[in-house]
Amino acid sequence: MKNRVALVTGASRGIGAAIAAALARAGVHVLTPSRTEMDLAVPESIERYVDTIEGPIDILVNNAGINFLAGIDELDSATLNATLQINLVAPLQLTRLVAERMKANRFGRIVNLSSIWSIVSKERRMAYAASKSAINGVTRTLALELGPHGILVNAIAPGYVNTELTRQNNSAEQIQAISDTIPLQRLAEPAEIAEMVAFLCSGKNSYMTGQVLVVDGGYVCR
Repeated sequence: MKNRVALVTGASRGIGAAIAAALARAGVHVLTPSRTEMDLAVPESIERYVDTIEGPIDILVNNAGINFLAGIDELDSATLNATLQINLVAPLQLTRLVAERMKANRFGRIVNLSSIWSIVSKERRMAYAASKSAINGVTRTLALELGPHGILVNAIAPGYVNTELTRQNNSAEQIQAISDTIPLQRLAEPAEIAEMVAFLCSGKNSYMTGQVLVVDGGYVCR
């Protein structure tokens, strides 16, 4: 993976930061644009940022995402559209722009961050679940379209992860209650998700494409 170039979105903290670190340890030059450099809510900002990158982009990790909690009586069009823009439309736009460079080199690795909520259900996650279910479908379709160009496309569907945001939004008692529902009896660490992403982006993965890998400690098996 040395001398490869990766673009990782949402890399300022949590899973994204761990992914960027894992790729960097493998010798990858990692681009981690801030929101001021590339605002995923603004299509023109995405295009401008990609245009500033000289040379190839070998790896794309669509990690950035938002999750507004809203039930059917609370979900408005603005919330739905914002969720779909960040979680679905922006990754598609980035993929389209980056894939052109990957095709020229006949090499590429694209990893989309999905979620267990694309597989199992939980209240008040309609917009988020819809966006992540769509990402699963997009991943499979892109694998078909880009495979002939040497580009592998996969997704990771994490379960509960021990991030700063998780700790901010849940008390110690709530985190323990969540852990009790997971067969491994704990939350994932960001580095555990990152290592799976790093494998998918590496030369060790030469044949797996179009897959959604669930990394959740067995949660969806219940």
